[in-house]
Amino acid sequence: METGAVVVLAGVMLFGGLLAALAGTYGLRRSRRVSATGVRVPALVKRRPGQPGDEPTTLLQFVTEDDRVMEVACPFHPGRRHPLHDGDTLLISYDPAEPRDVVVQGHEALGRERAFLVGGMAVALLSLVLLVVAIAAL
Repeated sequence: METGAVVVLAGVMLFGGLLAALAGTYGLRRSRRVSATGVRVPALVKRRPGQPGDEPTTLLQFVTEDDRVMEVACPFHPGRRHPLHDGDTLLISYDPAEPRDVVVQGHEALGRERAFLVGGMAVALLSLVLLVVAIAAL
């Protein structure tokens, strides 16, 4: 492979890695901020209209401090480990400035954001190594 092509590949990898790391950092920061400073309220688990009975429920309904009823999609995917049934109650935190930005207490899903951060940094580091090897080969 020519050196120019390797440099372009390394540049694209660096951009993608930094973008993934930025997304992970933003997700971690947002989740921690909403968990720490958000308003904690109970949320009712509801089934989406027209959803079959055996499908997992995905809507959370809660009342904000200013008495608005909000209905948002559940931020984590319910499964066997964390099943959600119609009528269950969860404790959530929401951002008063943007009430649709919610975090379910105990289900912050920080692993996904950490994976983006670590994976992005690994790809960026690999691209820098590839760039140094390509330049050294000149």
